[in-house]
Amino acid sequence: MQVGIRILHFGLVGEENQFWQNPDDAGKSGGDAWRLYGGHRLWHAPEHPVRTYAPDNAPIEWEWDGKRLLLRQPTETLTGIQKEVEIRPAEREIEVVHRLTNRNLWSVRLAAWALSVMQPGGVALIPQEPYQPHPDALLPVRALALWAYTDMSDPRLRWGKRLIQVRQDPIASQPLKIGVSNTLGWMAYWRDETLFVKRYEYRPNAEYPDFGCNTEVFTNADMLELETLSPLTDLPPDGALEHTERWSLHRVGAMPEDEEVILESVAQLLPR
Repeated sequence: MQVGIRILHFGLVGEENQFWQNPDDAGKSGGDAWRLYGGHRLWHAPEHPVRTYAPDNAPIEWEWDGKRLLLRQPTETLTGIQKEVEIRPAEREIEVVHRLTNRNLWSVRLAAWALSVMQPGGVALIPQEPYQPHPDALLPVRALALWAYTDMSDPRLRWGKRLIQVRQDPIASQPLKIGVSNTLGWMAYWRDETLFVKRYEYRPNAEYPDFGCNTEVFTNADMLELETLSPLTDLPPDGALEHTERWSLHRVGAMPEDEEVILESVAQLLPR
């Protein structure tokens, strides 16, 4: 089955998939209804009930030259935007390049939006900006965006000094979502004894969607999404933008309670 662009499986060789797949959509293709499917997908922001949910149920084109796999979706009839994802394997990580091309006859303002849908039962990790005491730091250092359905007192949220943690709960009754401006360039998902790390660029002078967010987490009772965004761009006809993530997967043991120990574990895995 080909649909997408979707990356439906990511895991260590011979081990379980770290991405969640929607059992209700398994094996389906074609039609005009947008399907969740699961896995990793590429959208364009800001979110809109029509533009964002353009169906991706058709077969895609692909090319493999022995070094990189290029996936290309037909131009979306609803939006005039064409999506590509380029996967470049490396020794310790995988580089995933997301590309949007404007096939309209007019400019379109948008941002690339990359979403990885993770298996239930883990905890998303977003690093806090470095702590500075008052009055050394008088100006704010990051944006925090909240959605109308997000309850700040939700027990799935843990607002730490060094980390924001979002726990996926299979018995949760409501979804939640948060977004931040993340200058530190990484986010992660710790599930059982495995850590999935995403690294990506932050451009300090750029305008990002959703009040300035380049990092977002959505979760409900089924799964949790790790989401990253590129800056908003005025894309001219036949213009393209790229947004790159670098993925790595590590065996790390059970997640500690202490956020300092969690950060030490992640720091050992990040390039210096």
